[in-house]
Amino acid sequence: MSSKRDYYEILGIQKSASIDEIKKAYRELALRFHPDRVPQDQKKAAEERFKEMSEAYAVLSDTQKRSLYDQYGHSGIDQKYAQEDIFKGADFSSIFREMGGGFGSGGSIFEEIFGDLGFDISGGRQSKSQSGRRRGRDLQIAIDISLEEAAQGLERIITVPRYETCTSCGGSGAKAGTKRNTCPQCKGSGRTVVSNGFFQLAQTCSRCGGEGSVIQSPCPDCRGEGKVKVTKKIKVKIPAGVDTGSQLRVRQEGEAGISSRGDLYVVVEVRPHDVFERHNNDIITSVNISLAKAVLGAEVEVPALEGRLTMKIPAGTQCGKIFRLKGKGIPDLHSRDIGDELVRVNIDIPMRLSSQQRQLIEEFARISGEDLGVKDNFTERFKKSFR
Repeated sequence: MSSKRDYYEILGIQKSASIDEIKKAYRELALRFHPDRVPQDQKKAAEERFKEMSEAYAVLSDTQKRSLYDQYGHSGIDQKYAQEDIFKGADFSSIFREMGGGFGSGGSIFEEIFGDLGFDISGGRQSKSQSGRRRGRDLQIAIDISLEEAAQGLERIITVPRYETCTSCGGSGAKAGTKRNTCPQCKGSGRTVVSNGFFQLAQTCSRCGGEGSVIQSPCPDCRGEGKVKVTKKIKVKIPAGVDTGSQLRVRQEGEAGISSRGDLYVVVEVRPHDVFERHNNDIITSVNISLAKAVLGAEVEVPALEGRLTMKIPAGTQCGKIFRLKGKGIPDLHSRDIGDELVRVNIDIPMRLSSQQRQLIEEFARISGEDLGVKDNFTERFKKSFR
């Protein structure tokens, strides 16, 4: 009887599992049991577990091998396929492409799972470290502006803390008069390789951090980092039409790198306005007018982004009526279009009336044939005075 564990048990799945479920289980285990993600005293066991689950995936992801395994167990697989051939037909390329690429296409499941840890997947020899061609880190900074500034655009000086190449050592990290030495652990490759049978896992060298070289006498100014922190003032042009969340890219204003500088991303936040509410490129506001102006019509002043404007109110304007002022909104960020200003009219109804105002309104109601339902009106009071 075979001493091997059941493949389904290894991946923690049911025998009825679909290929997608098999892939998902393998991905999760690959993250959990990679040898370089466990403590040093667990590495050997993790390497065996990693190889075991990879073998299980190689069989269960292949229809023909899975069928033989389901019928005859490990003996059916071992008799038909030599141990070193188990992985030849495994559809690893499918799962690699699904996660962003394939062998040789620039992306794989292993790039997603192990990329941030410094791993590569390779079936052959590893190339020399590419760390010498690293690009500087991108930076992000947030600024807040007013609605008026968002509508007009502006230039602003912003202060950016960032790392620059150390001038004392020229970025090498080594004290002046000395130089970096070849790393004794990786022999200058920047990588250490762990073999797992059908592929090799190459990890960034822990001794040199992937540089391929180490420093014996660190630069006193940057303490061997090759970079020093400075504060840089940068003029940023903010175009008209930006809104909260707009992100502006300022090229080559990020942190210094060995090959090139990173970029600076400026994230804009537009402060809420006391008068206007923004909706896309339109602005919305309101204006209060008297009952007389609503009934008879008038010209009124309304707020605008560039100051105040005169707007004509036609006779008979109803409360809640919205007027559109063309081209008085915010420019579109990606075209020459300009939004509008929408003005909502509110009618002020007087809370208190003088005797004359009340008399006139009652007279207006009477002429209009409107019964106000008020018995003690002016006419009734006038009649009572002669009784």
